[in-house]
Amino acid sequence: MNSKKRILTGIIAISISAILWGFDGVVLTPRLFDLDVSFVVFMLHIIPFAIMNLFFYKEYKNLKKFNTVDWITVISIALFGGAIGTLSIVKALFLVNFQHLSFVVLLQKLQPIFAIGLAAIILKEKLHKSFLLWAGLAIVAGYFLTFGFEAPTFTVNQNTHKAVLFALLAAFSFGSSTVFSKLILKKYDFKTATFFRYGITSLIMLFIVSFNQKWEQFQVVQTRHLILFLIIGLTSGSGAIFLYYFGLKKVKAIIATICELLFPLSAIFFDFFVNNNSLNTIQWISAIIMVYSIIQLNVNNTKKIQQKNKQLSFTKTNKAVQK
Repeated sequence: MNSKKRILTGIIAISISAILWGFDGVVLTPRLFDLDVSFVVFMLHIIPFAIMNLFFYKEYKNLKKFNTVDWITVISIALFGGAIGTLSIVKALFLVNFQHLSFVVLLQKLQPIFAIGLAAIILKEKLHKSFLLWAGLAIVAGYFLTFGFEAPTFTVNQNTHKAVLFALLAAFSFGSSTVFSKLILKKYDFKTATFFRYGITSLIMLFIVSFNQKWEQFQVVQTRHLILFLIIGLTSGSGAIFLYYFGLKKVKAIIATICELLFPLSAIFFDFFVNNNSLNTIQWISAIIMVYSIIQLNVNNTKKIQQKNKQLSFTKTNKAVQK
């Protein structure tokens, strides 16, 4: 495959995955609102994991290779990216009751702030001054996206305010998962990481559902619920994740970041045409500023990584020449 075809294939794959996430956040997952949140998250993981077992059962051989650090890392990915992150965003979507779904999805896009910040703490990656500028601007824009020019009043519309907190918790959790994923992907491929992420998340959610005694949910599950579980599992769930990383291997991170903009944009589009909800002028301006700030965060972080890699390559070359 030539360079142009490779890049185009990557762009299409990432774009489709981003649109699927936007469609899911606005059209699919909120339609499960009449079920318990923990039960929904359990089903959204156990069904894709069961399907994965049909094709990737050989991944179990990697269990013999796992050391203590690997186990801690994979469990952290499942806990933050699978259990806490998904529980939080699903809860946020349920709380707004088909109102303002797009701003909940947009707030989740603050994820890179947490990912880059945590990478500095866990992976010891150096933060540039520009991070504070763009991260601060994105957070301020996120505030105006949610509340406009009014101060938050928690005595009115409490569900919306709770949804904001859960959306932010989801952004933090998914950002944490990204950092831990970087660690595990240094040693294993994405197929392995995804397989065990879904498997361990299923076990975590199995414990939560059992502890909360939510098995009676099976009695209220209807055919439409099962169809939604299957559609989400195969498309915006594991399907979109595989598509995203397939595309990520073929394009630069900066291009991937631009393609990912179809996630919030498609969410706004679907929320308007499906639910007849739209952002007001202040929210539009805030959304544009927030998304632009997040792009700058990703661009600057990518440049930093590229410079670091060039320095490492230069150092290795010099050492080889000296020998």
